Amino acid sequence: MADRINSFDALVGAVSGAPRHQKRRLIAVCGAPASGKSTLAAALCDALLGMGVPTCVVPMDGFHLDNAILQANGSLDRKGAPHTFDSAGFASLISRCAQEDTVYYPTFDRARDISIGASGVVSGDIDTIVVEGNYLLMQTPGWRDLLELWDMSVYLDVPAKELKKRLMTRWLDHGLSPADAAKRAEQNDMQNARTVIEHSAKADLVFTQ
Repeated sequence: MADRINSFDALVGAVSGAPRHQKRRLIAVCGAPASGKSTLAAALCDALLGMGVPTCVVPMDGFHLDNAILQANGSLDRKGAPHTFDSAGFASLISRCAQEDTVYYPTFDRARDISIGASGVVSGDIDTIVVEGNYLLMQTPGWRDLLELWDMSVYLDVPAKELKKRLMTRWLDHGLSPADAAKRAEQNDMQNARTVIEHSAKADLVFTQ
């Protein structure tokens, strides 16, 4: 069973002490939609920078397939599901991040709902990369090759009821009506959350708050 931890300071200590297997240390921060991955990844990055460790965050979201592609293959209403990402491209990027000096990666503009190529950079001086995304521990084809790349993995454990509450708030903040927000949360996001929960490999650490 993975170690459970609820202290951020203890988490920082564990991450900063994680052994590395390649040039850079790769830390996976994984969890369901609205579990707080981006917030935790940013906080870890800031804490490590404060310790003098050159660190950056690389999000998985830049590998969303474009809406035109999803529309053409009938997957637009399931955007965010595993098959709506370029998983091979993401795995290639992470493999490069472990070894190469300067690496460029795409980021996702949530307001415009599009990925922007080569808009993020891992500079040559970076020692540790905090990678955040839903499917970093998936044990399914197209994703499981990532498992051997992580020097440490952290899974955010958030109850389903709290996830749904956060998702509702997210879509209401994006201007959806309460009915549309509930539909979006249950018919897409919570399905993706169940996929993460049911098909992720065991993490090194499970973080709860």
